[in-house]
Amino acid sequence: MRESTQRREIFEYPLDAVRELVLNAVIHRKYNSPVDIQIKIFDKKITIFNPGDLYGNITVEDLQRDDYQASARNKLIVEAFFLTGNVEKYGTGYQRIRKAIEDYPTMKYACRETQGGFWVELAYEKQKETFDNIEIVTEKDTESVVKTVDENNTENNTENLTDRQKVIIKEIKRVPHITSEELSDIVGITADNIRVNLSKLKAKGFIERIGPSKGGYWKVIKSP
Repeated sequence: MRESTQRREIFEYPLDAVRELVLNAVIHRKYNSPVDIQIKIFDKKITIFNPGDLYGNITVEDLQRDDYQASARNKLIVEAFFLTGNVEKYGTGYQRIRKAIEDYPTMKYACRETQGGFWVELAYEKQKETFDNIEIVTEKDTESVVKTVDENNTENNTENLTDRQKVIIKEIKRVPHITSEELSDIVGITADNIRVNLSKLKAKGFIERIGPSKGGYWKVIKSP
């Protein structure tokens, strides 16, 4: 069977796992607490905190197993999400989370009870993404290593650029000394993802780096 030549989007985090964690925060929080659910997004991790410790006799260790007996603090809310199809089967959320992160080799999941609430984290050290004829590896120190997978394929087709990459090129042309953080605010993705896209654009021959990592700037060689 031939593999598709269409571009495949690889999300930074497993969406099913993020969905389950957010649902759990909404379903199991203490609604008489004045504290809000807190979702924090960092360069290489997401943390979620909801007021309210684990309900019933469930422990953090129990959540690592597939046979724990779930109990609900807010039964009507659970029922509402079940009827809308957002909850597939009660008590299986953490099984789906573990299954979802299996396709992300360096993804780590952690959870604990803290400060009268429940805290969870999804984090990774190195995220691998394959696209076209370029392979990007985002290292822990946030630098991107780019290598050509197919040395014989040197054609750079502007049709392969995403809308975000076109915006990045436009902003670099407008402000050559623009930083990854400033591009992050404009484009709406993390600074790490900006650096990944800069590496892609450099490999495709659209931009080049002038000067060192600190104090240098990007130059547009050709426009899409």
